[in-house]
Amino acid sequence: MPLENEDRPSDSPYIHRVWRSRASGVARMTSVATSNWELVFWRYQGQVHAAARGPETTISSVDVAEGAESWGVTFAHGSSMPHLPPARLVDSALESPHATATRFVLRGDEWLIPDFDSAEQFVGRLVREGVVVRDPLVDEVVAGGLPDVGTRSVQRRVAAATGLTQGGIRQIERARQAAILLGEGLAPLDVVDRLGYYDQPHLARSLQRFIGRTATELRRPEQAGQPLSLLYKIEDLPRS
Repeated sequence: MPLENEDRPSDSPYIHRVWRSRASGVARMTSVATSNWELVFWRYQGQVHAAARGPETTISSVDVAEGAESWGVTFAHGSSMPHLPPARLVDSALESPHATATRFVLRGDEWLIPDFDSAEQFVGRLVREGVVVRDPLVDEVVAGGLPDVGTRSVQRRVAAATGLTQGGIRQIERARQAAILLGEGLAPLDVVDRLGYYDQPHLARSLQRFIGRTATELRRPEQAGQPLSLLYKIEDLPRS
């Protein structure tokens, strides 16, 4: 089943990615693991829905209906909503209690639903109203930085902002990048070396857990069956 996906980066420090997708058939999709939370919107048969969706620590299979459209804002690792701690959203989602074609409810207030091009303005309003806050240290350490605070403090702040451990985030992101590199034709041994896996069995276990594909299936997607959710290439991850 074809899935038309589009995504872009953002110059906002609160946003990791902005994306949109349209399904042109009826099938199931493999939703791969992700370490970021999102605000997601989708339209089907004229009805619009909105939800906050947390990090996903493993794969899942999702029904995708013909003609369904979805779009969303994937938030940076240091961004969070104080009224809805990320730990409550891990492997879960909370749908808005009310949504129309143009508005949805978040933290008890109505907000205009953003589109692909207005995500930054939308998130800027959330920040000004205190709905979304940011701990810049978290993005820094996830990217491999060495902050001037103790290890325990880092661990607490990463968990508070993401709902995950620093190690858990790294495992998920490394598997996502491995999937992209394999899809680009890189040999498994080269992926092992570039991303710091111990060996090919280590890579295979990671792909099965977080992506739901073997290295061969990722290199030959026509053999893999149902499509994967959105994957996008970022800078090479720091080695552990």
